[in-house]
Amino acid sequence: MKVSEYLKHHYRHFNAAALIDASEGYKAHLAAGGKMMVTLAGAMSTAELGLSLAEMIRQDKVHAISCTGANLEEDIFNLVAHDHYERVPNYRELTAQDEQDLLDRHMNRVTDTCIPEMEAMRRLEGVVLEEWQKADQAGEAYFPHEFFYKVLLSGKLEKFYQIDPKDSWLLAAAQKNLPIIVPGWEDSTLGNMFAGHVISGDIKNVHTMKGGIQYMMFLSDWYQKNSDGHGIGFFQIGGGIAGDFPICVVPMLHQDLQKPDVPLWSYFCQISDSTTSYGSYSGAVPNEKITWGKLGMDTPKYIIESDATIVAPLVFAIIMDL
Repeated sequence: MKVSEYLKHHYRHFNAAALIDASEGYKAHLAAGGKMMVTLAGAMSTAELGLSLAEMIRQDKVHAISCTGANLEEDIFNLVAHDHYERVPNYRELTAQDEQDLLDRHMNRVTDTCIPEMEAMRRLEGVVLEEWQKADQAGEAYFPHEFFYKVLLSGKLEKFYQIDPKDSWLLAAAQKNLPIIVPGWEDSTLGNMFAGHVISGDIKNVHTMKGGIQYMMFLSDWYQKNSDGHGIGFFQIGGGIAGDFPICVVPMLHQDLQKPDVPLWSYFCQISDSTTSYGSYSGAVPNEKITWGKLGMDTPKYIIESDATIVAPLVFAIIMDL
């Protein structure tokens, strides 16, 4: 029995049924000619979502991605340093001294997984700094993801690959030249490194790196060019800025640019374990987005209240008919 067949047989109620409904809705949206943006919050790259997301990209089932700076860089960290990662299954039992010991070994913990600083972060810094300085000296400016695309497509990191490159979602995106939006990129390890190199004078012009306002302008142009026909869907993994930033492009176009004919998002699904309380936007039900001019009354809307590291690969399995 295929994975998708198993899921459809057993997943019949509650969050399980929502998973099936959202997956079938995603497939129907694509079948009708629609496009899909996927947003990545949390630590989905360190969770190795690339194992399924990369193939989704290759099969043209994802047409744009919005992600945090951490997810952008951590896919490359995993690509070049996977063998040096350490799992800490008993992370709930660590003492403060245990954590200090990890720091002393330059192992940065993300829940049960430690990312090695020297083999991952510094290895990437050494290569991408060359691209930053090259652009800086030429008076050019690029987005964070464009610098990473340059590095990946140059082949300079290939000698360090420690996983099958087909399992890197960012490499798959680079090969497709997929549009990527990275709001708040400054809140990332490489963002801190870039700031440090500007402060130290290694990079003369801070504007060598394009930022959030330019990303919104880029997204505005892309959305208008791709929202005809069945429109663009929004598949949100987690909450936070990776989802909050790009979904606002529609009300911006309607209200700030006075373009009321631009279509709303035409599909919406969020995988989240956040709850609606104390003004939580990440936990808000999709209908709240109607009042903000992001979704319409008739937009297909789904919410799967569960762990995205478990749910997202299963949704992708159904979409790819695995």
